[in-house]
Amino acid sequence: MTHQKTKLALGIAAASLTMAGAIVSPQAVAGTKAQHHAEVHAVQTKVDYLEAQLQAMQAELSSLKAAASQPAAESQKVQELDQWMASMKSAPAPKIAHDNMIFFRGGFARNDSKRNDLLTGNQFGGENVPNVLGGGRTNKDGWYIGAGFDFGLTDDIWGMMDDTEVDAELLVEWKTFGAKHFNNAGAIVKPAGAVGVNPNPQNGPLCTLIQFASNDELSGITDGAGNNSCNGVTVSQLTIGASPKIKFMKGHDFRPWIIPIGLGLHVISPPSNGVTVLNPGMMFGAGAEYKVWKAMHVGADVRYHLTGRSVDGVNTDGLTAGGYLGIGF
Repeated sequence: MTHQKTKLALGIAAASLTMAGAIVSPQAVAGTKAQHHAEVHAVQTKVDYLEAQLQAMQAELSSLKAAASQPAAESQKVQELDQWMASMKSAPAPKIAHDNMIFFRGGFARNDSKRNDLLTGNQFGGENVPNVLGGGRTNKDGWYIGAGFDFGLTDDIWGMMDDTEVDAELLVEWKTFGAKHFNNAGAIVKPAGAVGVNPNPQNGPLCTLIQFASNDELSGITDGAGNNSCNGVTVSQLTIGASPKIKFMKGHDFRPWIIPIGLGLHVISPPSNGVTVLNPGMMFGAGAEYKVWKAMHVGADVRYHLTGRSVDGVNTDGLTAGGYLGIGF
């Protein structure tokens, strides 16, 4: 009986140990796995930290290398700049192309109206009847000579049109319409008591008037004064102009141009009946020029002068047409 009790106690003890092992074993295994994961996580954290430190060190090293190489790069740029400056100094200076020109003109001139005043017309006679002072009217047609200067302002009308140049033109021209002789004009009759008056029909009206109003005792004018110098008058006109000139086709040998509007100042000779010599007005023109050799140009133009009024009976409206020789510089 005792022996059976002992076996039973031993069996119970063995079963208890078996159950305790079964209960303890999963807990031990679970504890081992958690510890393993914790260790792995710690190692991974250390690896990530070391990798971040390594990347930071690499970035710092790159910045140090860049800073160390910067003086050398700047020195190379300075050397290249010095070489470029030396080459520019040794190179010949480029020629600057100006669009200036001086030109000389000549050709045909025509006024719209003939002069018809005291010295140049027939104010005291009919259309075909000479008068005692001036005889018949002067000619409409004549000729002119002149010169001018073009100064280039812009190559593209200030950005509005390519290859279209604007110049400032200054112009001087002299026109002549012939001389009017007074050989057939009547003579002023010698007044009673006048001394030193020679009523010579060959004299011009101005000299006849001088002789009519003078005598030897007062002025010293002798008989026949002015016989060789006062028997005619030359009709002429001086024009001074300033205007913008638009030249097309820049860079080509052939270049047309226009003057949309300009200023003209006309000085007439002889003076008008009111002794006026100056008449301002407008000027319009068109022409073309061709470069024949280097800076030498030849051209032709037509210009019209319009005043819109007469100056004390003298009309200066008219045109000129001719050619010109220009020298660019």
